[in-house]
Amino acid sequence: MAAALSLEEAQARLLALVPSLAEGAGPIERLSVDEALGRYLAAPLTARRTQPAADLSSMDGYAIRAEDIPGPWRVVGESAAGHPHGGRLQAGEAVRIATGALLPDGASAVLVQEDCARNGETLTLTGTPPSPPSRHIRPRAMDFAEGASLLPQGTRIGPPQIALALSAGYTHLPVRHRPRVTIIDSGDELAAPGEVLPPHRIPASNGAMLAALISTLPCAIQRHGPVPDDLAALIAALDAAAEADVIVTSGGASVGDHDLIRPALESCGATLDFWRVAIKPGKPLLVATRQRVGRADQLIVGLPGNPVASMVTGYFFVLPLLRRLLGAGDCLPRVIATTLAAPLPAGGDRREFRRGLWDGQLVREGELQDSGALASLARSNCLILREAGAPAAASGDPAWVYPLENGGIT
Repeated sequence: MAAALSLEEAQARLLALVPSLAEGAGPIERLSVDEALGRYLAAPLTARRTQPAADLSSMDGYAIRAEDIPGPWRVVGESAAGHPHGGRLQAGEAVRIATGALLPDGASAVLVQEDCARNGETLTLTGTPPSPPSRHIRPRAMDFAEGASLLPQGTRIGPPQIALALSAGYTHLPVRHRPRVTIIDSGDELAAPGEVLPPHRIPASNGAMLAALISTLPCAIQRHGPVPDDLAALIAALDAAAEADVIVTSGGASVGDHDLIRPALESCGATLDFWRVAIKPGKPLLVATRQRVGRADQLIVGLPGNPVASMVTGYFFVLPLLRRLLGAGDCLPRVIATTLAAPLPAGGDRREFRRGLWDGQLVREGELQDSGALASLARSNCLILREAGAPAAASGDPAWVYPLENGGIT
């Protein structure tokens, strides 16, 4: 039996199954800028206009010629945002100007209104003149010039990116289509909502948990199950998901007598890419592909059935895969350095991700680390990284955490 892969090797192999945009991955659609929220740019964003298009005032005050300092001046008009002054400043003239308003022709300085006194149309300087004279001027192209590279391909489109795209002259943005994801929950012990629960059965919860995890990304999600531990039933569930871009299964990915995901995939024509990752929880993870005529291969990720292991592997594998399909530049969750608030035991023979509570400065692990303990998972907001063979750690020692909120991408 082949050795379990490291986390990094397994993630790299999984992401390598998705062609890059340059290799023809897609398809691509064009959405209005406001509809593109949460998607990823399928092409670089290049400015179609200059911002600002002309010199603007950054303060309320008076526009003057710098060579006329220290004044006095005669106020000859006003420039407001959207309503520029029409004339050109002559020697000794000033124009009342608002923040964001166009600087009049000939003006080269702005006096802040608090530094001025006005008597009728006569303006005098009572405070300190701006140094340099252009201090309160936003020069043309201060933000960007037409043709400038603004954002690289793969950038996530959030509120600031929407504002930038509109300011840069865009009404629509290119993004990849939303991946279609089918989640299959399997196991004889699982009961659908509302079913009678004898002691040997439990409510099916992994499918709902994984759907909620995936819903942090713009995907089209379908759920199927719970499916019993029956080869024919699993094959039927996989065949019913033939149109999905990604199938995520939960349960049955190990090698027990009732773990039937692998034989079901083989029966459906899928090819196993790898199985087993050297992490805890989550070792029995599998990844397979199924060829489709005229379309990209279908990707199948088989997660363990224990709920914490299912969540952890969904976090480290399913979310990065979907981000890559969506065209993300950064696919992997981010690890953050912090400090332990309480001791941790020595690491075992696998890299471990322990549930913890992090307040932004200190982190402590949860009270129960069993991979079937949902209550401690629900009370946690991060995963604490423990390397294989790490020595016991004391309070105040450095630690590294993966935030669970937003799938680890902020």
